[in-house]
Formats: sequence, structure tokens, C-alpha cells
Amino acid sequence: MRYIALTLLLSLSTTADSTYPDTEWESRSPESLGLDSSKVDRLLDASFVDDSTMATVLIKNGYIVGERYAEGYDKNSRGTSWSVAKSYYASLIGTAIDRGEIASLDDKVSNYLPYFTEDRKDISIRQVLNMSSGLEYPANQHENMFFEKDHLAYAKTVKRDKEPDSKFEYNNVNSMLLSDILLRATGKNAKTLLKERIMDPTKVSSYSAWTDNAGNSLTYCCLDMSARDYARFGLLFSRNGKWEDKQLISEEFVKETFQQVWDLPPENGYQSERGYSMHWWISRFDEERKIFNASGKFGQYIFVDKEKDVVFVRITKYTPPPGDVQNLGFLYSLSFLGMDNVIALARLLIEWGFLNADENIISPATLEDGVSREFIRDYSQIIDYLTFLEDE
Repeated sequence: MRYIALTLLLSLSTTADSTYPDTEWESRSPESLGLDSSKVDRLLDASFVDDSTMATVLIKNGYIVGERYAEGYDKNSRGTSWSVAKSYYASLIGTAIDRGEIASLDDKVSNYLPYFTEDRKDISIRQVLNMSSGLEYPANQHENMFFEKDHLAYAKTVKRDKEPDSKFEYNNVNSMLLSDILLRATGKNAKTLLKERIMDPTKVSSYSAWTDNAGNSLTYCCLDMSARDYARFGLLFSRNGKWEDKQLISEEFVKETFQQVWDLPPENGYQSERGYSMHWWISRFDEERKIFNASGKFGQYIFVDKEKDVVFVRITKYTPPPGDVQNLGFLYSLSFLGMDNVIALARLLIEWGFLNADENIISPATLEDGVSREFIRDYSQIIDYLTFLEDE
């Protein structure tokens, strides 16, 4: 009897020490949840060595235990995701499998996209998510898709030039194809699915999900929301796809996602030991700790440590434009210059007063003050700080 009572007491204690946020987050001291305040401060300090950092939020057991904002920004300030959005839209594949709209990860893409014929007909959804589809990847030209009026039309034309699963190539085209796969499998566009299946259930109401000029959901980039709201998605994956009493994404899909498919060592051009799986990056994967992250251009991150139920969000400075339908105006004609060069030119034109980002173009855009440098340089150290937060 005493054993049963003790077990019940421990169960209630565990429940009391973890939670889900309602429309607002609750805060706790790091020490109350077994963390060291000085180590939390060390992590936030290291993140703000980089002047581009706009916001950081650290979550433990569903509570905010650390939070900091650059001057002029606050908990409501939105950052733009860039490729962090890939992880969001990949999760919708999981929800479609759960509902029987897609049979499995190993379904052929051609089952859903009739134009996937000839050498593309045997590419699987799993290979698309693992960036191993074998689709052409010519010197980062996949980024030029961002300067198309119809991003999906661009993605549809990309051919295969290598065997699937033979090589990891981080190709935006793979992710853009999710827009059409989801539409044809479910009958709803990805933006609607995201709202119904992820955002509404996790109580995210203030956000933008960008579409291109042709109305396609941009499933490879471009969600705008606050750091606190990005943390909700991290918490969803930290809790194996469950939110409160609802299983939004199957635990099986989350487990399938959080494994190491590709090992990407520094000698392959990465700044530290990294890996990749199912549209998530791997920051650390060893016996001591496994930390995954949703990552976006210029230094946007949602880090998830499932074992410790820790989520850490870092986003860079950003001014949200009006609207959520991309219109690049005359910049469409400059795609031949490449994404980085067009962005650099646009920044100069804005600085010189020849281009008004609100009137002449409507698009997510990270200006010079939001481009990470030190955070990327210190990435390995920051992962170490995130790994060792406990009060010893």
C-alpha cells in the first residue's frame, strides 16, 4: 500500500514539474527544474555575442527558464524562419500518414505527382525528406527558386542526375515538392493544413505562412512568428508529437525523424560535426546527448533535447513586411545573379533609399543587421553550453 502511494506521489510530482503552455507561457527559475542559472546565463550570453541575435528563449519541461531580447524587441517580436519552415511542413507528412492520406514514407512521390515520370518515378517521400532524392543540385542554384513567381513550377522541372540515397544534397526543391504532395494527398494546401494540424492545436495565432505569387505554400521556407511561438513546435517534438491530451503527430513519426540518417563531419564543409534526418539537422548525436534542430538561413534555430525536455530558440533581427504573399517586383528579373547577390543588391538599394521594402517588394528579407556571424562561428561551444545546463 505504501509502495502504491509512493508511486502515485512520484507520478503527481513529475506531472507538476512539466506542462504545456496555454496562450501564454509560465516561467520558472532554472533551479526549480534542476538547471543552473549561471549556465543558463552563459548560454544566453554566448548567443548575444552576435549582434544579429534578436531573441532567445529556453524552455525546460514546458516552462520558460531563460529569455532575452535585443534592445527594441520583445516577446511579441516576430522573426522569419527561412528553412526552419522545412521541419514544420515535413511534420505535415507525418499527419497525413497518421490519417491514411499517405500510405507510408516509402511511397513513391510519383503516386501523388503524375509529372514524376521516367528517372524520377521511383524516388520516395523518405528520400525527399532526407535530401537524398538525387534531384539536380547545380552549385546552389536551387536557391534561385526564391526569385520565381511560381516556385512550384520551377521545382517541377528539376530532373534527377544521380541515384537516390547515393548522396546528401541540401536542395530546396525537395522541400518545395512537399507543397504539391500534401495538396494532392489531402485536398488541402499546406498553409491550411499547417493551421489546422499544428498551429491551432498548439495555440499559435499570430504568425504568417508565406505563399508565392502563384498561391503555392512555400514549404521550404518562410514562416514569421515570435521566438516563444517557435518554441511551441520544439516542445511538440520534445513530447513525441503530443500536445496536452492530443497526439498531433504520431510518436512513430517523431522517432523516425529523430535518428541519424546522414553523418556530416566537418571535412565535408560543415562548421562542426552535424547530421541530418527527415528535414531536421542534428547538432549532437552520441551516448551523452542527442540534440536536433530546425535550422534556417542567417542563423535561425529551434534546438530540441528530447531526453531532457529542453527547447532552445534563437532568431535574428527582422522587420516583418505587410502581407504574406511574396511579390519581388523587379527583383524577379535578377535571379540569374544568385540569391546572395540579389539580397546584397536589395540591401544596398534599401540603404540608399532607392527601394522601400514595404512598398516596392513584399517578401521575407533579412537585412545586414540580422545576418549571423559569431553565433555560427561559436556553434560548437553553444551546443556544449546547451548540453550541460544541469545544476551539479
